[in-house]
Amino acid sequence: MLIIIHSETNQHTIAQNLGRSEYSYYFVLKEYRPVLERLGRVVEVSDPQTEVDALYLDCLARGEDCVFLSFSPPHRTPINFACPTLPVFAWEFSTIPNEPFAGDPLNDWRTVLRASGAAITHSSYTVDAVREAMDADYPIVAVPAPVWDRFSERGAQLQRQPLAHQVRLKIKGLLADSRELDLRAFGPASSREGVGIDFAAPPSEHELVLDGVIYTSVFNPGDGRKNWEDMLSAFCVTFREVEDATLVLKLTHHDAEEALTDILHHLYKNQSYRCRVVLIYGYLADADYERLVQATSYVVNTSYGEGQCLPLMEFMSCGKPAVAPRTTAMIDYLDADNAFLIDSTDELTAWPHDPRRAFRTLRYVTNWASLCRAYQSSYDVAKGDPDRYAQMSVHAVASLKKFCSQATAEQRLKVFFEHLFEHRAVETPEA
Repeated sequence: MLIIIHSETNQHTIAQNLGRSEYSYYFVLKEYRPVLERLGRVVEVSDPQTEVDALYLDCLARGEDCVFLSFSPPHRTPINFACPTLPVFAWEFSTIPNEPFAGDPLNDWRTVLRASGAAITHSSYTVDAVREAMDADYPIVAVPAPVWDRFSERGAQLQRQPLAHQVRLKIKGLLADSRELDLRAFGPASSREGVGIDFAAPPSEHELVLDGVIYTSVFNPGDGRKNWEDMLSAFCVTFREVEDATLVLKLTHHDAEEALTDILHHLYKNQSYRCRVVLIYGYLADADYERLVQATSYVVNTSYGEGQCLPLMEFMSCGKPAVAPRTTAMIDYLDADNAFLIDSTDELTAWPHDPRRAFRTLRYVTNWASLCRAYQSSYDVAKGDPDRYAQMSVHAVASLKKFCSQATAEQRLKVFFEHLFEHRAVETPEA
């Protein structure tokens, strides 16, 4: 079997596309590739319009099965190829787009899903949403990006302790530490004082020393789903008088000033506090990323919804318990034994690519008081109950193995492809 793969963002464009729409599909493709290579020959194409059908016709002449996996949301997945084409997509809302808008009939995802005849996504939550819009037996499978093997191996080499002790990281880029900044520079424009950050300066190397109870979150601050404002304000309030609690925000974005400015303003607004907040914008080498994971006590997520959430999956695969809501894709791998769960309520919202901003779906809003309680409970466990912390760490690794290991992905995809090609063979018998 030939498996053709493509993502609009690739290894050559990822640097300038960080934080832009659909950039994370490239990372999903990278995680899928080793598993796909066990199931068939894999060819990554850069121009599907000129390459896909040529490869397909070549396979057809040899009698070899062929499928094109477009790592993209359905409305950006081509449906004009002779080659069987499947979208591989993430989704975190209660309904899929089921009506055309903005003059594009493909914005009604049902059109694309009918044309493709099958799809791959990353959670049971999305499978349910698709089948509600299509029909109960629509061929779709949930296969999360298989990150567990790589990160569990890293985790096995780390000290799974709840408290960090003088962990040192080298960072090339921008480092903003609430204990060293004059936050008046990020207050209201009419009253700003002090020296801010020179965002135009070339990247420089910094050393960051972490200790105490460390909460870490990795996200794109321009992604409106992430709800980092609640994460930050609840942290500053809960640990207002706690010096050994630190929140590390590793920011993924293509523009430093755009990534940091709004967060720094919120740091100013939430004063005063004795806890520490550290913003990292820049490159972390593998060794330093592993040291950040080692230093981390808990990985944090306060989003309105997730298609899968790669950073949360990665840290938990390393044995780091979570502080997070059990909603959307996170239903599949979070529970009270591996996370301090945050309550949430649903509210009406729009599909993110709908310019009408019409209310057509639901997102999940963090209960701020519940987030504060989760912070406090997790801190108490880290400081006073190492046995429970160790049990949560072990359970995190086991849960993510079941959810996103390469073995799980391989088995699900193997069965799915077998059924797909059997079905297509019945539909189009040889003449």
